[in-house]
Amino acid sequence: MQDIENKTAYITGGAKGIGLGIAQALLENGVKVAVSGRDKKALENAKQILNSENLIVLQSDVRNFNDEQRAIEQIVSQFGKLDVVIANAGVGKFGSIDDMSLEDWNTMIETNLTGAFHTLKASAAQLKANKGYYISIASLAGANFFANGAAYNASKFGLVGFTQAAMLDLRDYDVKCTTIMPGSVSSNFNGHTPSEADNWKIQPSDIGQMVVDLLKMNSNVLPSKIEVRPTKTK
Repeated sequence: MQDIENKTAYITGGAKGIGLGIAQALLENGVKVAVSGRDKKALENAKQILNSENLIVLQSDVRNFNDEQRAIEQIVSQFGKLDVVIANAGVGKFGSIDDMSLEDWNTMIETNLTGAFHTLKASAAQLKANKGYYISIASLAGANFFANGAAYNASKFGLVGFTQAAMLDLRDYDVKCTTIMPGSVSSNFNGHTPSEADNWKIQPSDIGQMVVDLLKMNSNVLPSKIEVRPTKTK
């Protein structure tokens, strides 16, 4: 098992839901963490919840490559390096092809897919230098299509393919790449407010523990794609 204490990690979409759960798990294991998002209020709330001297919060829109470049520069300036990047930022808007607006289509593709590319593009040099780890948070929707999900499916199928291809591009630099594909998660996704009715779902802390386990795994082992589901359907 690898020691991850004092490593540094960057989590996009880290102010709530899965991203916040991952941040909590990493901080508990001695990792220095930077989280980013677009919503300043949510970032301030996350800062209070996480309450750690090993945390920085950054306002960044993954759709903007320059934002991600600045975020990486700030992380390296404060922490000295960057070892782990978790592309978690994502949105979901659902509807049939004839009802889907151009704006909703573009928002999903630009956030869920192009945003992940921006994050990895901006951080690749640091990951190569530090033999780092890139993890994308995709979805079972990246392997299972459904009605009214064409745009979301397209973004997540694309994210899975992107991460697997990036794995092949970066493995010779000793950079690991994994995509995690969760099913139903108790999170704030798509404006949802978690409640006790969501207890049957995967919890953000479960994904956080999965990320910790991946980072601690021996260097010669790479689970490149992980599907994870709730044990039951309710």
